[in-house]
Amino acid sequence: MQEKFAIIDIGSNTMRLVIYHNERNGRLKEIENIKTMARLRNHLDDRQYLDKTGMDILIRTLKNFEEITKYHAIQNINAVATATIRHAKNQHEILENIQIFTNLDVKILSEFEEAYYGFLAVINSTSITEGITIDVGGGSTEVTYFRDRKLIFYHSFPFGALSLRKQFMEGPVPTADELLHLTTFLHEEINKIEWIKDMRRVPIIGIGGSARNIVQIDQRRKMYPLGGLHQYEMTSHDLATVKDSLICLPLEKLQCVEGLSEERADIIIPALEVFNVFYQITHASSFILSRKGLRDGVVYEELLKPFGIKMFPNVLEESLYELEYDYEININNVVQVSRIAISILTSLRKFGFLSITDTELTEAKRAALLFQLGRYIDDEASSQHTFYLLANRTIDGLMHEERLRLAAIASFKSKTYLKNYLEPFADWISKEDFVVIRILGAVLRLAYALNETKRNIVEQLEMADRQEDLMFIIMCSNNWQAEQYHAEKQKKQLEKVLKRNIILHFTRA
Repeated sequence: MQEKFAIIDIGSNTMRLVIYHNERNGRLKEIENIKTMARLRNHLDDRQYLDKTGMDILIRTLKNFEEITKYHAIQNINAVATATIRHAKNQHEILENIQIFTNLDVKILSEFEEAYYGFLAVINSTSITEGITIDVGGGSTEVTYFRDRKLIFYHSFPFGALSLRKQFMEGPVPTADELLHLTTFLHEEINKIEWIKDMRRVPIIGIGGSARNIVQIDQRRKMYPLGGLHQYEMTSHDLATVKDSLICLPLEKLQCVEGLSEERADIIIPALEVFNVFYQITHASSFILSRKGLRDGVVYEELLKPFGIKMFPNVLEESLYELEYDYEININNVVQVSRIAISILTSLRKFGFLSITDTELTEAKRAALLFQLGRYIDDEASSQHTFYLLANRTIDGLMHEERLRLAAIASFKSKTYLKNYLEPFADWISKEDFVVIRILGAVLRLAYALNETKRNIVEQLEMADRQEDLMFIIMCSNNWQAEQYHAEKQKKQLEKVLKRNIILHFTRA
């Protein structure tokens, strides 16, 4: 691919230019994101023609975007248009004007393509294997159902947040009657799609700016202590609470709600009601936000095209690879440490000192990759930096609670530090979970000490239960003086949690 490329998304509510840089590791990094609240859907007249004002906004914005891409010397520009241009009766005139006044070649996405790119974005940025994606735009709502990461059904509804507001609301905020008529309409329209009625107990995944705003409002309301929006999860009660907090406010107060963009204040309630009704009809298991949407779907298609695939085989592995690259992690050291840690954990399980699950063993392997990565910033405060970085950085493929656990294990230094880190998350972590996190973290500290010189000298580790003591027999291929010194210092964290004295016996392999 080119070193840089751009996507221009001509939506019904917003127009956006996003510029990406193709990095050495094959990842695309977003370097510019410019948005204009064009609201083109409001400029479709009664005959479904884009009026002169709408045409002027469109051309002026595209010329501005084109000027920015010229500054960045970008040759590869992918411009796409969605519902408003797709529905406009003077579509030919619109495209003709774009060609006259710019050098852009705009592709009008079909209903299927718009829905498909939203699905592609979700499937390449989460580990969700079955669900319903819902992308509420300004002039249409695209819905897909996927199972085993395969697209099964799709549908495009000819309504979005802007068109619903225009159809059902006289003012910027709906009256009780207007809201009732809107809800009734949505129930009738959505229930017409047979496959949607057959969906039960799967998550609905919200895409788009309105979905992001709903999550931001919920996070501010709860004083949410974890960073990031992507893969944030809400219940039907959460959605209802957000709705109840908004419908009683006049526009001027809506525009001041924390987490709600001022320009979305007059369309947030119609968008929210779409998600609410979908949740009710499908009896969804939860509402999950995907920060990745149509544009990202186009990017993933471009990124993966040279490999002849449409989706990453494993989303989480890709995310961990990015972290490995960003923080210059020594992968040879990680492999050795992971091997030692799993050997200790399986031995402890075998002798009955802990009942650790295979899922928790997998957590240990992930944490081994990221253990104390905060050293990249500052060695002295590596634990604090590690927890903050992992707790507040989106990791595609991990839900928020999974990310918190990973941050806690990978940053483990002592019980006191762990308690301090997890204090804001008291309702998230049970006492049993706390013990497991502490054990995994303590084992990783010891495992890293056993490869202190990065020479991979530990070839085998065995364990013997001597009633009052636990003996670790550590077989090495070379001089182990440094490993022994550091392991003796680090073993105390594991001794405290197991309540057993640990004897480290080093011997030649």
